[in-house]
Amino acid sequence: MRRVCLTLPTHRACTGTIAAVAEEAAYGAREFGVEVHLLILDSSAPADLATHRAAVAALPPAPGVVVHHLDEDRQRAFLREVLTAAGLAGADRLLDLLLPSAVSYGACTDRAFLLAEALGCASVHRRDSDSRYQLLDGEPVFPIHHELTALGRRAADLAGTVVRSRLDPGCADRTVVLAGASFIGELSVDVAEIRALDPEVYREVVGLSVPDGYPEIWRRNLIDEAFRGAGTTPFTTDLTTLTLVSPTRVDMCNVALGREVYGRVPLPPATDTIGTDYFLLHLVRHARLPGVLHNRHIVNYHTDERRSDEGFLAYQLRFAKYLLATAHLDTVYAGLAAAGDTLLDAAGRVRPAAVAALVRDSTRIDPADSETRLDVLERGYRSLGGRYTAAADLFAGRRARLIAEARADMADFALLVDAWGALTAHAKGTAVNRPPGSRPSLVAP
Repeated sequence: MRRVCLTLPTHRACTGTIAAVAEEAAYGAREFGVEVHLLILDSSAPADLATHRAAVAALPPAPGVVVHHLDEDRQRAFLREVLTAAGLAGADRLLDLLLPSAVSYGACTDRAFLLAEALGCASVHRRDSDSRYQLLDGEPVFPIHHELTALGRRAADLAGTVVRSRLDPGCADRTVVLAGASFIGELSVDVAEIRALDPEVYREVVGLSVPDGYPEIWRRNLIDEAFRGAGTTPFTTDLTTLTLVSPTRVDMCNVALGREVYGRVPLPPATDTIGTDYFLLHLVRHARLPGVLHNRHIVNYHTDERRSDEGFLAYQLRFAKYLLATAHLDTVYAGLAAAGDTLLDAAGRVRPAAVAALVRDSTRIDPADSETRLDVLERGYRSLGGRYTAAADLFAGRRARLIAEARADMADFALLVDAWGALTAHAKGTAVNRPPGSRPSLVAP
């Protein structure tokens, strides 16, 4: 039986989301005859973790659904066993990258990838704790429907199951490795207030996320559409497109990837940096691997924690680090675009060494670009006043450190890409939920 991994990484209270994602898992198992491994990776504080354990225990049993709720101790035990089996140099450093003490959107998903390998899954379907499903006639609209329909199939064989195809015929024999949609509701990044306070500052700051070289009219459109997802129009009927999926049309709360991709290359493990977990979406597009873009958008909302002064500063720091990371990532993405089909080997698989080389090259960019980005950010935030002044002060006080971290994050990513093949190979057959401190034993996937 085909196994798939529906994963929910979380570091906050989300009992409602746990119940909703469990419903999606039951739907996938029931409608598609697959075994769905619901994987909850929990980095929450002790009180929230206890509440989550109770919520998981209260989930009704569902045929074909296997639930795994792993706190960080159990995640760490799993990773240590994989690293020991792989026998890689610098295992402690790799463990820090995969399970850092700070928030890392890429690392939490990398852990899901490795655990999916251990479970023998063919795909990973990711959701987020600060989102919920749309309803149609009172019933939830589950993205897993299109994900399970498309992933792992030859693109040409999907012609009769999608509403439209915009795929180059030259890619028709390739496997569909991505299915995704976006979100409706609040902006995915906390910049709406900046736009309300000063649209010009908004254009300057958000413009830092747009690569150089775009014609001005395209640039303005990209700035206007940034972080807005699919807008606010609710779901009424399905629209599916077979295509080379644009990363700007997909949100990481609503995406599924085949192991043909994540089994070869991980996500950047950068900490306190939004946006870096979209890396594989860019890789898939530039390697000309087919995907399905659908419109079962998830509803995005902002938690109360993000609205607090402390949460505001933490999030603005993550946004600033993202804008610095893009100076490096844009270089990598340009290299991926130039490489195109040569990113694949003779068997049509992504070549990790080609990706690692481009990532390493990006560590050599001129730091003057990062200095300019921080200049724009600090100047704009100071002009807004209020708590944005505190954010500008934070950026100024950490300027050299932030620039150095952006460069180091890319070097760390290249290191992880180099190790990834050994990690995925040795994850297979490793026990997923062994208590910390227990003796390893051979466990079938």
